[in-house]
Amino acid sequence: MLSNLKTWATQHPKLAAWIALAIGMVIVLIIAARDVGLLWNQWLFLILATIGLAGLCVWIISWESNEDEDATTSDAAAAKTQPDSTNTTNTSAKPSA
Repeated sequence: MLSNLKTWATQHPKLAAWIALAIGMVIVLIIAARDVGLLWNQWLFLILATIGLAGLCVWIISWESNEDEDATTSDAAAAKTQPDSTNTTNTSAKPSA
């Protein structure tokens, strides 16, 4: 079962991060606000807002990882398009007479 969960998490890293972060944030919310005396609908809204905030955090963090992937991809593409300087020969030189 744990290997299935690990496989799923590697296939869906953003969703797995969202779930893990949301669980942690909801636990912190419950611990921090347990003595406040909130009504059930207030708890529901706070938990839903916390889950949404966790998703927003993962989405914003993914912007940076996408920029890193784009930079790596463009560097690799630029390296492939540049000519190899080790195999160049000077063809512009005139033969001596």
